[in-house]
Amino acid sequence: MTTAALTESNVATGVSGPLLADAEFKFLRDFVYQHCGIALGEQKHQLVQGRLQRRLRALGLKEFGSYCQLLRTDPEGELGELASAISTNVTSFFREMHHYDLLVSELLPRWLEEKKHNGRLRIWSAGCSTGEEPYALAMVLAEALERTGSSVDARILATDLSPQALEQARAGLYALERMDGVSDERRRKWFLRGEGRYEGYACVHPRLRELVTIQPLNLLHDWPMRGPFDAIFCRNVVIYFDKPTKQRLFERYAGLLEQGGYLFLGHSESMYGLSDSFELVGRTVYRKCTR
Repeated sequence: MTTAALTESNVATGVSGPLLADAEFKFLRDFVYQHCGIALGEQKHQLVQGRLQRRLRALGLKEFGSYCQLLRTDPEGELGELASAISTNVTSFFREMHHYDLLVSELLPRWLEEKKHNGRLRIWSAGCSTGEEPYALAMVLAEALERTGSSVDARILATDLSPQALEQARAGLYALERMDGVSDERRRKWFLRGEGRYEGYACVHPRLRELVTIQPLNLLHDWPMRGPFDAIFCRNVVIYFDKPTKQRLFERYAGLLEQGGYLFLGHSESMYGLSDSFELVGRTVYRKCTR
């Protein structure tokens, strides 16, 4: 699921188009909560109207009633586009660097040593947005594999609800100005500089693509993967969920993590009072309790 930074400043001003009636807004609020886990307050009425007017134009619809009927008829078919429309993808390479420092200095060396005899290492980027997070994880993982000469079966699963975000993640193509968090050394090693029509862009190295599997997934629906995972990154996602949704999600994460596995949350998120399956071991870093 993408980071849903729903703020009034995001609403485009002066946008003309159909008006969102109160009953239609209530339907959309209920639909978004049921299918995405995002609780929209009454103050988001104008924001939702402005965001979805663009979606209506893309679909050739003249009124919100027709859009609501589309959702009733084919909820899954439009769900990803709806989530994209009302959400803002806020992400960057190596955001919250202390998480990557912990991986490099402690976790990856330990895991690779423990799993060197026919082991497997799995990391899940849940809410991967446009791909910066899983590719940053792939960089530190690839470097750890090279450093140790390890042949451990290591993979990263990257999932999101937004089709637009996943499309960019699969392309692995990023404007140079979006790569401030990547060191010069890593830019040279893990990216191919674009030329011609791709001037001003960089593409992730094929080695990173080998490590990352990108798939659509709604965190509130069934999960096809069985795990177990050594670490799950779910950063800047659950802040937009209500308490019961967070509790259910954390317990599901616990069920897919190895004993002693790690869950990484965003800088504004906390598990305090929400789960007894984890213990806090660092700044927004939680470890699954061993029982």
